[in-house]
Amino acid sequence: MKGILGTKIGMTQIWKDDRAVPVTVILAGPCPVVQRKTNEVDGYEAVQIGFGDRKEKGLNKPQLGHLKKGDISPVRYLREFRDFSPEGDEVRVDVFGEGEKIDVTGTSKGKGFQGVMKRWNFAGGPASHGAKKWHRRPGSIGQRKTPGRVYKGKKMAGHMGDERVTVQNLEVVEVRPDENLILVKGAVPGANGGLVILRGAVKGGQ
Repeated sequence: MKGILGTKIGMTQIWKDDRAVPVTVILAGPCPVVQRKTNEVDGYEAVQIGFGDRKEKGLNKPQLGHLKKGDISPVRYLREFRDFSPEGDEVRVDVFGEGEKIDVTGTSKGKGFQGVMKRWNFAGGPASHGAKKWHRRPGSIGQRKTPGRVYKGKKMAGHMGDERVTVQNLEVVEVRPDENLILVKGAVPGANGGLVILRGAVKGGQ
């Protein structure tokens, strides 16, 4: 599955067919090919690519040795793509074309510890009729004496966000190879400047 790494720049809108289309601008590549894995040696077919500049002092000796095997300058990120054999020694943004469907993976914005109303859209308690200190509580969380415990996976207050999220079947509106930019219709997960992984859509296709 072909793919490329990039960073989210932000959102804007462009004119397409006499209408404004909301797009996310992604700075993608160029990504050097660090390693090619084969069935004979590794047991599966894959390509490992890098992205982002990094100072050499930020890497340990095994990481530096791994990069120097392919004569690659230090990179910030390394990711593998299965069943992808790019031509040449780097993957550029034109690996995708206009109108193509892609899946975009990123890390959602962290929101800290949140209550059940914000985290799970609970309705909360009554706002009147004698309700006191009950407006945003979750309510009962368990059963009776049997089973005498709270079931795993119960929706409760807790850490929200900062999770790996994939948005599927986003449309590539425009590709700008000279600027290493790809414009994707709609929103993608994560904050501006965060790493995003672009892959060919597993469901939508062309």
